[in-house]
Amino acid sequence: MAEAAGDGGWPEPVVRVQALSESGAATIPDRYVRPETERPSSSSEANAVANINIPVVDMSSSPGTAAAAVAEACREWGFFQAVNHGVPAALLRRARGVWRGFFQQPMEVKQRYGNSPATYEGYGSRLGVDKGAILDWGDYYFLHVRPPHLLSPHKWPHLPPDLRETTTEYSEEVRRLCERLMAVMAVGLGVEEGRLQEAFGGREGAGVCVRVNYYPRCPQPDLTLGLSSHSDPGGMTVLLVDDRVKGLQIRHTGAWVTVDPVPDAFIINVGDQIQVVTNALYRSVEHRVVVNAAEERLSIATFYNPRSDLPVAPLPELVSPERPPLYSPMTFDDYRLYIRRNGPRGKSQVDRLAAAAATIPNSTTTTQ
Repeated sequence: MAEAAGDGGWPEPVVRVQALSESGAATIPDRYVRPETERPSSSSEANAVANINIPVVDMSSSPGTAAAAVAEACREWGFFQAVNHGVPAALLRRARGVWRGFFQQPMEVKQRYGNSPATYEGYGSRLGVDKGAILDWGDYYFLHVRPPHLLSPHKWPHLPPDLRETTTEYSEEVRRLCERLMAVMAVGLGVEEGRLQEAFGGREGAGVCVRVNYYPRCPQPDLTLGLSSHSDPGGMTVLLVDDRVKGLQIRHTGAWVTVDPVPDAFIINVGDQIQVVTNALYRSVEHRVVVNAAEERLSIATFYNPRSDLPVAPLPELVSPERPPLYSPMTFDDYRLYIRRNGPRGKSQVDRLAAAAATIPNSTTTTQ
């Protein structure tokens, strides 16, 4: 029997996917069965040509070389793998280890940290608040790290004992990497090195949060997804994937490409906010997660976001009569409220912003 959490503001009792997986059932509940066109096995969603993979960027190369490689990847793919990024490999292994340890805790321990749709912070098993919605085959843990006033110590698990210390060290190292990446991305655009960071509210204004994704074994992986197709609503995502099991797929030239991770690399992807700030020179890309019957899978996503109350719009330097602003200003608070209400739905939100901008005569950007 799967264990259900108290509603906590959700429209119906929350069922933990890990408990469903460990129940030994041979089939998945109907709530997790995707429409035929969205299933991994659908012929209309066939994989791209074999041996294709996202670009790999050596962050230890010369600044100009790294900036050119990052810019090309952000324009053509929206994704790349960063190697020689400066975050110790031992810390990557520790971070994976403590979070695997958390998901191995008894269910009553994990339930103490059950989340709600008000902030999503804590232990969760669904996105969006639509009653009766099709659900993804995965559990997660979401934490705010920065700004400091959003950090909720009571939401940070006490088990395993070194989880808090390791997660704090890990998120701080990744935050520094994000700041480096923002500078490299700006140089690749041909704007001042600090310009993207400024558009996000500066180093102190930018937000950081962590989402640990846990995808249990699934008896019918061809019928469901670990995470539905979506683009990331924030600025940039730094993803530490499972070191044993593949699962991330990105949409490229109309097909789904399964990412083959490089050991000890981070997978970096452009979020909707960078697409807006760069006036779509860098583009966020739809991606999803598939699950399998033989192996569980864990990944750690760190999201680097603009200051939540700052209107985000295309940089004036990237706007011209030939390339007018494609997006109307919106704060990240307003933007993610849409996502939290509706769950992952492709690129519908950023496309909605573009449509809104197109209806405004002679629209202009705001100064960041």
